Amino acid sequence: MKFFAINGSPRKVFNTAQLLDKSLEGIKSVLPEAEVERIDLYDIPFNGCKSCFACKKVNGRHYGRCVYNDDFKPILNKITQSDGLILGSPVYFGDLTGNMRCFLERFMFPFLAYSTTETVDHKRMPLAFIYTMNVSEEASFDLGYHDLFDKYESVLERLFTKPEHLYVHETYQFSDYDRYVSDVFDEKERRHIHETRFPLDLESAFKIGQNIAKRAKKD
Repeated sequence: MKFFAINGSPRKVFNTAQLLDKSLEGIKSVLPEAEVERIDLYDIPFNGCKSCFACKKVNGRHYGRCVYNDDFKPILNKITQSDGLILGSPVYFGDLTGNMRCFLERFMFPFLAYSTTETVDHKRMPLAFIYTMNVSEEASFDLGYHDLFDKYESVLERLFTKPEHLYVHETYQFSDYDRYVSDVFDEKERRHIHETRFPLDLESAFKIGQNIAKRAKKD
């Protein structure tokens, strides 16, 4: 069995990446023989959907599949055949990162049939989504983050399965706050949150990985 974690952050060793790695550990704890791999989207030169509609052509040989041939295509082909998928993205300007948005366009659109009767045959693997953000839980609701992310997840549920999710708030953004203009944040408070709450978030990510593995094993 093969599972992927998709890192929508440009950083490879910070909050989002650590949570995704922990979720993969959770998968391995349930399925020791499974293959797991983290894909860092910012390492891959690719774009979002080109709107060529080759995946929608009547009797087209690429119906239900992305035809665009770039460095991302072979990776996308592997992901769509995986046994489980965990997505992770920080929140930039109140939304997912640009590369995660591009990924979702390429990942989801070919499987979305413009028909009331016709469907696209594809693997419906279990999914999870991890969101990291520097705002508090209360602020995330006030800013409408959860409503927006629910819309993404509703499409994923329609095409695959209902995703689990984890919201990680008030993240520690810098290793040295003194090097950056960031007086809107209380560095001591953020460090305390990182030292006390982030380990619990890592445990939650581990459990998400376990749940994904159990769902895949059951299917």
